[in-house]
Amino acid sequence: MPESGPTAPIPPAPGPQAELEALLASRAALILIQSRDENRVLELVRSASLRVHRPRGWGVFQWRVTEGLSRMDVELGGPQRHLADPGELLKHLKVTPVAGIYVLLDFHPYLSDPVNVRLLKDIVLGYAQVARTVVLVSHALALPPELAHLAAELQIALPSLQERRSIVDTVIGEWNSLRPGSAPTPSQLPPRRVQVDPKALEMLLENLRGVSAADCERLARQAIFNDGALTAADLPSVFEAKQRMLTRNGVLSYEHDTTRFAELGGMRRLRDWLLARREAWSGDAPFDPPKGVLLLGVQGCGKSLAAKAVAGVFGVPLLRLDASALYSKWHGESERNLRESLEAAEALAPCVVWVDEIEKAMAAGEGDDGTSRRVLGHFLTWLAEPRERIFVVATANDITALPPELVRKGRFDEIFFVDLPAAAARAEIILIHLRKRGIRVSREELAQLVEASAGFTGAEIEQAVVAAQYGAHARREPVTAALIAREIGITRPLSVVMAEQVGALRDWARERTVAAD
Repeated sequence: MPESGPTAPIPPAPGPQAELEALLASRAALILIQSRDENRVLELVRSASLRVHRPRGWGVFQWRVTEGLSRMDVELGGPQRHLADPGELLKHLKVTPVAGIYVLLDFHPYLSDPVNVRLLKDIVLGYAQVARTVVLVSHALALPPELAHLAAELQIALPSLQERRSIVDTVIGEWNSLRPGSAPTPSQLPPRRVQVDPKALEMLLENLRGVSAADCERLARQAIFNDGALTAADLPSVFEAKQRMLTRNGVLSYEHDTTRFAELGGMRRLRDWLLARREAWSGDAPFDPPKGVLLLGVQGCGKSLAAKAVAGVFGVPLLRLDASALYSKWHGESERNLRESLEAAEALAPCVVWVDEIEKAMAAGEGDDGTSRRVLGHFLTWLAEPRERIFVVATANDITALPPELVRKGRFDEIFFVDLPAAAARAEIILIHLRKRGIRVSREELAQLVEASAGFTGAEIEQAVVAAQYGAHARREPVTAALIAREIGITRPLSVVMAEQVGALRDWARERTVAAD
């Protein structure tokens, strides 16, 4: 007969609960749990505490600034609202004789107060006198140096395939348990048991990879409660909602418009390089897939369009990492922004991640308390580690601003230089923009435009065509090659205005990079 009572051995729980139980049993006084899935974390703490602390009679408490301190493990009256103030709470914990686990929700804003830091440190150091374990739970946690070495951090893994299946089964059970007339469906669709397409179910479970348990449940409910069925038709809206969830921090955005290399002038060498590796990247070749490329070049020569074309070649979504939105004045926020963005990209894999003007995000800064170095270190580690099918396209205008450890071989598979377009590429660029606008020119006129636009970037050529359109419209006449040539003639291209800088960049790249065209 199995043992029972407080002395009975308790089998270990799987996953993060086992880790939390180990931390509690090892007398950890300060535990950090960084997660947006608060309800899941609270249930985890409650379950772990029952298995580890119940035999010792320790209480489990939670604190919210809106309610104060209350018990989690038993029903014992209402919350102690007089302890809603963070300072009063810490003073209470410092002197209380009640051992237990104290879960503080969203306490991170109050750690900027040195008095609160000192009080929390006193509580942690006083564990031998009163066994109080403080658990800090928030979406963002960065401890001050006085506390960092005293804390243990618990990583909450995202739901596994088995957990996602359980969540979807629960949502299906919710629908099936609805009483007739209570289902949130159109009147012509009476409540019924969920009609599940097995293939759509497996695809849904894969689509739900990389999101929290709460978001997983929300997306599953969106797919099923729409019409009481789970079919392939539900999947696009689920994936779109997932994209919005994972890019809500503003650093990572989903680029709806990709392009093809046919819409770019030149860059044949880059295109051929990508096509040769497309099979390996899709996982259909017996060797490692490519990691990514760094596109260096003169401004306006098509690096951004090339990044969009890479996604078109591989046939996957394009995610843009905004370097300007990455950094924050708050300590630890910049690193968190990058970490969350890369985790979101992994959840949306397979995809192409475009880091535009990477020198703005990864250049070594002066006087920034080491933030740029930590951001760079995290990015380099991520590049080196095995990961989901994510192809990184980084674009840069100023190679001198990039640290050597990012540029060296091995970080990216290749460094391509996007130079000023040669004559053949300029001809392609001119024709692309003329066709887009329904403008016709003869072969002789095209040759004249190509010759006149020597030293122009693709963006400058496009602007000359646009300016000719405006001029023709103002004169109420058609756009002609002569009008375009006139606009080209009055334009001073970047290669002239910034001749020294452009020349130095081209000289640097000549022996160090691979020409994109």
